[in-house]
Amino acid sequence: MNDKIIKQIKALPPLPKSVLEIQRITNDPNSSIADLVKVVKEDPMLTANLLKAANSPLYGFTRQIKNVDQAVSLFGMSTVKGFAISFAIKNTLKFDLSAYGISENQFHDVSANRNAIAINWFKRDRKKLDILATNSFLIDLGAVVISLILANENKSESFRNKLQNGENREELEKEFVGSTTNEITAEIFKHWNFSSDLIESIQNINNPEGEYKTESAALLVLRTLVDLIKPFDEELTKKAFDTAKNYELDTDALQIALDIVKG
Repeated sequence: MNDKIIKQIKALPPLPKSVLEIQRITNDPNSSIADLVKVVKEDPMLTANLLKAANSPLYGFTRQIKNVDQAVSLFGMSTVKGFAISFAIKNTLKFDLSAYGISENQFHDVSANRNAIAINWFKRDRKKLDILATNSFLIDLGAVVISLILANENKSESFRNKLQNGENREELEKEFVGSTTNEITAEIFKHWNFSSDLIESIQNINNPEGEYKTESAALLVLRTLVDLIKPFDEELTKKAFDTAKNYELDTDALQIALDIVKG
């Protein structure tokens, strides 16, 4: 990975202390939901965002969630960690995605839809959510760094035009900055000292294998289904379901999750 990418990654702000504490708690097998609730309640912005998410139709809860205790209990510790990291990144990073022809809000909508599908898809297998609840939010995080580099080098328009003309996104990223979104996302995870399972599953998203093969395959499905540029495109939706079948993932549960999210 070249120096300009490494420089941008090193310039990223550190994650807030509350997020680091949440990561510590969720990685500690002796911690309890009560420990997590206490930390969440100490962060008013995280509390507000978590309750807003819990009451969103994306997650399919049938009753109003009125307090943090309910939200944490319903979502589970891993999912709350994913929310905390996502909210922190949203509030601290500069999102200029003009090179990809999308707005900051569109980027966050894609991330939220992927996460909601993941949580609804694997709600009967919460162990998979140890990875998916966080990584589903962050699949395209590396694109933020790429877009910043392209903007600094006055190459955003050229990149965007080629992308909109149908050229392969990963090939363009390699051509313009030397690395793909996926590769840069993995480096960001390392920079922030994320756990090895989060790093490995995102590294293998293009070729799911190893201990976290299922999670990597699910992330590949989510990335295809809710594409950054063309979310819920009919052709890509078919491709996503074909990928899910290929990796023996539950396509019936995926369809139910998709129906919930699309309303």
